[in-house]
Amino acid sequence: MAQLYFYYSAMNAGKSTSLLQSAYNYKERGMRAEIFTAALDDRFGIGKVASRIGLEASAHLFNDTSELFEQVQSLAKSGKIDCIFIDEAQFLSKTQVQQLVNVVDDMDVPVLAYGLRTDFLGEAFEGSRYLMAWADKLVELKTVCHCGRKATFVVRLDSQGQAVKEGVQVEVGGNDRYESVCRKHFKEVVW
Repeated sequence: MAQLYFYYSAMNAGKSTSLLQSAYNYKERGMRAEIFTAALDDRFGIGKVASRIGLEASAHLFNDTSELFEQVQSLAKSGKIDCIFIDEAQFLSKTQVQQLVNVVDDMDVPVLAYGLRTDFLGEAFEGSRYLMAWADKLVELKTVCHCGRKATFVVRLDSQGQAVKEGVQVEVGGNDRYESVCRKHFKEVVW
């Protein structure tokens, strides 16, 4: 029986690496895995999921108007789908998480979603909030703060390397714009 999984963490915990490795495992066994990623994150190219260690794969794009259940149904017309992978799952809407629940429940296809739990202010992303609520399995991927503690928060940095304390929730960036930190260091610079 298929399930919805949510793999979450702060940045730099290996979410995309884990996704790419799992998708490769399906393909290596002759199974069909389809990968989706957020259209707004084109840092590594349009329609690509890439990890910092050099792995990459092509992906279908989703944006805020994408009908994921319909897209998966359409892909399934050309043959059985064994698994759906979602990168940057924090950018999903509530409706899109519901659509992924329907992929699992109505199509019996497992969905593995990977994303950030919270934004640079410690607020839950919409997609993450509903994945945390509705996923069958929650899996935390871990990374470390500069102090050695588990990093559970992300701090947005300005051009001088100082913490940003206000702004729009979504601003795509990498290590040049964000740093993963523990709660203690998050509180020191953001609260």
